[in-house]
Amino acid sequence: MKQLLLITYLLAYALHAQKPIFDPEKSSGELYQYAEFTNVGIANYSIDDILNNSLLEYEELNSENHDFGFTSDAYWIRFKLKNSSNSSLRYYLETARPITDIVNLYHVGKTIRTQKNGDQIPFDKRTVAHRQIVFEIALEANSEQEFYINLVSDGETTNLPLNLYTPSAFLNSNTRQQLFLGLFYGVLLLAGLIYLFFYTSLKSKAFLYYGLYVFSIALMQASLDGLAHQYFFPDGGYLNSRMVLISALFSNFFLLKYCEYFLRVKVLLSGYQKFYNGIYCILAILFVLLFISPKTLELVYPISNFNGLLSLILILSTVFTLRMRKIAIDTYFSIGIFFLVIGLLGFVMNNLGILPSNFYTLNSSKFGTGLEVVFLSLSMTNLLRTLREEKDKSQLIALKKSEEVGELKTFFMSNMSHELRTPINAIMGIVETELADRQQTTEGKEKYQVIRNATLSLLSNVNDILDFDKIGKNEIQLKDEAFNPKLIIEQISENWNVEARKKGLEYRFEMDTEIPELVSGDADRLLQIINNVLSNAVKFTATGSILFKLKCLDQPDRRCQFSFQVSDTGIGMDKHNKDIVFDSFNQMRLDHKREFGGVGLGLTIAKHLVTLYNGNINIDSELHKGTDVFIDVSLKTCDVGQNSGSTKVTIDKNLNILIVEDNKLNQMVMRKFLQSIECAGITIVDNGQEALDILQKETYDIILMDLQMPVMDGYEATEIIRSGSLGQSIGKIPIIAVTADATETTKQHVLNIGMNDYMTKPVKKELLLDKIIACTTKTENTLYVAV
Repeated sequence: MKQLLLITYLLAYALHAQKPIFDPEKSSGELYQYAEFTNVGIANYSIDDILNNSLLEYEELNSENHDFGFTSDAYWIRFKLKNSSNSSLRYYLETARPITDIVNLYHVGKTIRTQKNGDQIPFDKRTVAHRQIVFEIALEANSEQEFYINLVSDGETTNLPLNLYTPSAFLNSNTRQQLFLGLFYGVLLLAGLIYLFFYTSLKSKAFLYYGLYVFSIALMQASLDGLAHQYFFPDGGYLNSRMVLISALFSNFFLLKYCEYFLRVKVLLSGYQKFYNGIYCILAILFVLLFISPKTLELVYPISNFNGLLSLILILSTVFTLRMRKIAIDTYFSIGIFFLVIGLLGFVMNNLGILPSNFYTLNSSKFGTGLEVVFLSLSMTNLLRTLREEKDKSQLIALKKSEEVGELKTFFMSNMSHELRTPINAIMGIVETELADRQQTTEGKEKYQVIRNATLSLLSNVNDILDFDKIGKNEIQLKDEAFNPKLIIEQISENWNVEARKKGLEYRFEMDTEIPELVSGDADRLLQIINNVLSNAVKFTATGSILFKLKCLDQPDRRCQFSFQVSDTGIGMDKHNKDIVFDSFNQMRLDHKREFGGVGLGLTIAKHLVTLYNGNINIDSELHKGTDVFIDVSLKTCDVGQNSGSTKVTIDKNLNILIVEDNKLNQMVMRKFLQSIECAGITIVDNGQEALDILQKETYDIILMDLQMPVMDGYEATEIIRSGSLGQSIGKIPIIAVTADATETTKQHVLNIGMNDYMTKPVKKELLLDKIIACTTKTENTLYVAV
């Protein structure tokens, strides 16, 4: 029996010996033509087992890059090399794919020398530190030497190139490869980084998925080229063996997501979305199968390639359908997808064994991906331009809408001012008249005082809202008029003294005796600052006291610094609320359950007004212990005798006054105010048209003109009067706007169309008389302009 086995082995060896021996210096053809292989299946043979097994059948390799297909079988390849020269020679043998798990070379001679390789051994254990599977072969002079190669993989496509290089040829080949790979990966990394940067700026998901696709395709190619094993997973192992499939599945997913968003599949082809979702589900299942067992891992290789083909078909179908529906598609996108399809088709079909393995099919995915990235980058540039144009268009639309909203807001504020101030004017007029009535009982006056205070509170809130709107438009301007500070400060102090005592609070007012008698500035705005601060002090103090203190300090250039202090023993504030106390509507953010009322704009407006005065406002507060507010405002002192803004001159009793007002209550209030001065005559009409009609019949010295009226408003009536169409003398009659619209836009408008002055409702009797005197004592050609 032993003799039979020996004879069989010798016969097989003799047959093998008949195979030509490859002499690198003299033989024609390539090394693969002198080699043969055998498939031993799942058998775990050693080199001794192979050498002693005469029953193995060997086949010839059919190409320079023989393809064994998707397999986990073990293969053995054998060949002989001859050195017919008188000196030893050295070569580099490049074989197998870089992702092959085990590639061992056995040099059979008097002893068997082994070189181990493959991506499941640590990279530093390789005999040649190269990303590819490379062995160093030394041939002694005048010798024949036999070699065996053992290949084992985990199910991926297994190829067997057999390229023998001299050291110089190997160096030249590697130089060309490194240049090609450097360019390829450089383009991918640059494109990926650029489009992820675009995503962070533009938030378009097409940029995100394209950037991630480029990175995942770069990782897949790096795994196929052995670079991932060399640089990222040098110890080999579990993750390294699956990195090609992991990156391939992710690149498939990100490519589909990119195309889905770039082509707007959900919007333009909603029926196709289910196909995209179906492939996403397949990719998720394949990803799970990677980690279940070696058998499921083996299945993922061919299925993922077929799934890749389905994905390409889906993308092509989407593009084709969009074109059939005459929906524009970026030309560069179509070209890029064409190159991608060609490249990946070549790669996948080579993996499936449909196309032979050669330089072009093995690198088709690189060529296709490289060209695809170039053209898709051009398409993304077009997308950037489109997004920029859409953004510019959106900004124009937003600007237009903002202007429309601004106009609407101005109209709303004007209308709100008119609608709220008109009834307030009527209420205030009646209350002031009744309070001035000497026959009114004390009890009656107290009732009217309650109405007056409630109306003033409402008016204060309305004024705050209107002033807040003016602050946003930077429309608040300070007047420069002479006034007596002592008079107005004592008046506002007395008002809040009454309110404080109603709550049972102690109120103290201390004013410096050296206060100037006359200063220049905006008395109303200074009064508003003090009023808002005192209002808060009384509002937020339930028990205890209020201190209002004023000191004056002379400064150079005839100026005086007014230093106000308002202290209370109220609820106070913690540090957080003190930091936001000047913010608009801050009171609404505090947990007071609307206990104290107000809209939370008082201190916001006060700070803005103090800033206009170039002054300072500071707050010191402690929770549950009270608040101190300090205000410093510098005012210019004036010589006593200058106009203080409160005219005492008697109105000419020969004046004929025309009142143009549609509200009956306001008509009654204006008549009561003017009847007290015993002027020559008062005529009241309901609208601008009636005013024009009566001006042609009667002579008037001044017109008090409302603005918002039916039939014809005050604007149109004034323009007709000033045009001279009713006569030159009528065209020069002084006109004072008396309106509930307190916006700056309205004020400027009425002055621009030729009105002499402007005042807002609720009307103050003294101010009305001052303005009538100012307008009727001016020269005919001079218009009075309030600032």
